[in-house]
Amino acid sequence: MTASSTRPGPAPCAPRSTGAHAPTTGPARTAPGAASYHRLTGLTPVLAVRCAAPRRGDGWLPAADLATRPEAVRELIAHDARRGLARYGQPLRPDVAAGFGLHRFVWPVSLLFTLPWFLERRVPLLAPGDVSLRRRPEAVELTVRPTGFVCLPDDPAAGRGGPAGGSPQARTVPDESVLAAELRCALGEFLTPVLAAFRPETRRGPRVLWAMATDAVVEGLWYAGGLLGEPERARAELSALLAPGESGGRTGSAHAPGADGGPAPAPAPFTPGAGFAPPAPGRGDASAAPGAAPDASDTDRARASCCLVYTVEPGEMCGGCPRVTRG
Repeated sequence: MTASSTRPGPAPCAPRSTGAHAPTTGPARTAPGAASYHRLTGLTPVLAVRCAAPRRGDGWLPAADLATRPEAVRELIAHDARRGLARYGQPLRPDVAAGFGLHRFVWPVSLLFTLPWFLERRVPLLAPGDVSLRRRPEAVELTVRPTGFVCLPDDPAAGRGGPAGGSPQARTVPDESVLAAELRCALGEFLTPVLAAFRPETRRGPRVLWAMATDAVVEGLWYAGGLLGEPERARAELSALLAPGESGGRTGSAHAPGADGGPAPAPAPFTPGAGFAPPAPGRGDASAAPGAAPDASDTDRARASCCLVYTVEPGEMCGGCPRVTRG
């Protein structure tokens, strides 16, 4: 949980546990992630996801603009600078506002990849041109345009679909470990141009930027896992996904083929380890939605990066801050 997140209101009742695999049936399975997005939208008032083409205007920001228009990045950061001034009564440092803006983008957008993997064992192959976002005081809205996806051999869509069939193309991989590598690769490819665009504004190098992204990815799915009634499975699967040494590789991805036509290199830029520790006595889950004030009493996760909230409000230092020596 970070200062750059918003704690939601009273959480709705979580549904019964889905188990390790929760495939749905019928038309909802056609679009990669559609069932997962619908479920998440019904569980929390702070995030809404719709399968639709990217939008522009009326507060909507196509994600592709962040990679191609520096002014779009500055506009997003200016929004967080205004929020910071209203909240803390003093201006945020420009790099701190940029860090908050990056977190508040990556946190919800990463769920477009991680939640279908968690619930459906599908990895959507999305580019920034497939996503748009609108941030409002009470919620974040996302549109996502389903494209291809990666799944396991037992997925009902395996071997079907594609442009000729008018539905997203499914590509299968042999097992869970390769599917996890596909998730790291797809999410890494999506975030690479976004982090590069934020780099001049955050004044951080690539290693720190990827640590910030890792924190947002982990915190987003951990929050969703809590809503679903499965926080411990979310912890376990995130820990395995980001286990040290899990670089992973693609098996002939058409999404990003290698120069020689063989398997594409798999980017593994995320910080190793999900950062979870055994819960301290009296502590709960730190599954905060994008925007909540930090609370040192409810986290048992050590962050990979520092959100720098102490620069504006020392009393709000995160309990999982890497600057804090923890016993």
